[in-house]
Amino acid sequence: MKTAWVFPGQGSQVVGMGRDLYEGSLAARQVFEEADATLELPLTRFCFEGPEALLTATEYAQPALLTTSVALLRALEEAHGGLLPAPAVVAGHSLGEYSALVAGGALDFATALRLVRLRGQLMAEAHEGTMAAVIGLDVATLEEVCREVCERLADHSPALSTVVVANYNAPDQLVISGSSVAVEQAGQSARARGAKRVLPLKVSAAFHSPLMSHAAEGMAQAIATVTVRDLRVPLLANVTAEPLLTAEAVRRELVAQVVAPVRWIASVERMVQDGVATFMEVGPGKVLSGLIRRIAPQATLVQVNSAEAVEGFVQELEVEV
Repeated sequence: MKTAWVFPGQGSQVVGMGRDLYEGSLAARQVFEEADATLELPLTRFCFEGPEALLTATEYAQPALLTTSVALLRALEEAHGGLLPAPAVVAGHSLGEYSALVAGGALDFATALRLVRLRGQLMAEAHEGTMAAVIGLDVATLEEVCREVCERLADHSPALSTVVVANYNAPDQLVISGSSVAVEQAGQSARARGAKRVLPLKVSAAFHSPLMSHAAEGMAQAIATVTVRDLRVPLLANVTAEPLLTAEAVRRELVAQVVAPVRWIASVERMVQDGVATFMEVGPGKVLSGLIRRIAPQATLVQVNSAEAVEGFVQELEVEV
């Protein structure tokens, strides 16, 4: 019975996250204090007090989520005597890959924090395009819609002719990304093809699309200068839905994932195929658990998203031992 540790991405943040950990776990408090010192920002206060508009901003949301996820992981380790049973694999959704890489030993926390801060800044500065969630339309039809819109716009305005499926979140929940014109037209076509809903997302740019190439270039320069280690356990990559183990593969993944789709459906299916029966979501909320339930209904789901959840999980481990 294999277990995967999975880590959420942007959108899971909530004002107040991590406060109970800070108050109840020395190891978690040290993570928050290290984040404040490393970034020279009151990131802890942003997590605990907001305001929501600031915590939702990409350049703050990303390091805040990484910090809270790592704090939860360190609290788990502390409560279990410093060593947790190793997972068979780690994975993260978009930004969550950085939390997964800390958990898997490829990045130390401070390095991941600096990279995520830069990633958030580069993505926030892009100001190109938009995104929309498409509910209730199958993958093949939505991919066809995107191709048709790109071809139609290329004849009239090549600069606007980008729209792709950016997040393969669940069979009935996909996200498109691209120029504002192309996303709007793809949304209209998706509705005409049977989509139940098309919901514009409150984002500053077209994440996980070719329009993020400048951000990818910036990340490539930064990643080339930092220490990346081989993983202790495999990372199931967003870009390929294949397991990665080497430092060089991690470097390539972190650059490519800025412009490439998040293949979460394929990632979960691959983990199940490789024998994973339990998914432990470590981070605020339970977004990934909801997605996994729709991809792999037979899987056992565990959420570690609070000090109470940490205590409950460790008690269960002790009973099993």
